[in-house]
Amino acid sequence: MKIKNIFVVFVLLLISSIFASGQTKTSKGANDSVQTQLETMEKQAWEAWKTKNGAFFQTLLSEDSIQVGSGGVANKATIVKDIASPMCEVRSYSMDNFQMIMMDKKTAIVTYKAMQDATCDGKILPASVWATSMYVKRDGKWVSNFHQETPVQ
Repeated sequence: MKIKNIFVVFVLLLISSIFASGQTKTSKGANDSVQTQLETMEKQAWEAWKTKNGAFFQTLLSEDSIQVGSGGVANKATIVKDIASPMCEVRSYSMDNFQMIMMDKKTAIVTYKAMQDATCDGKILPASVWATSMYVKRDGKWVSNFHQETPVQ
């Protein structure tokens, strides 16, 4: 399990380094506005997970979105179905330490630490995770294209 998490982090770092040379030089104010918008979307996603609002994820996720977790890789259809199902119970959550990297004008990576009191399929989820979401701007709208979580050690 630890090797799998290390591999996922390595892949994310590799992707970030490949794109780093293409990062845009947008104004600080423009980046702050995007970061605020994406933080809000992440918080709405966690609330939608808590309330089992699969419809929210139908609009949040791009058609080619994937999520990587301890259970493997899931596509949009699976994510929407799982969110709406009763398999997870989220009692509480909080998020902090948001950071964002603009890869180009239409791609942003958001990272943060999330704390949760939740169970899925009767299993207690890690109390704290480092989360990474990649957003892409399509048709003038930011949509989530990728999400991954790694338990805090």
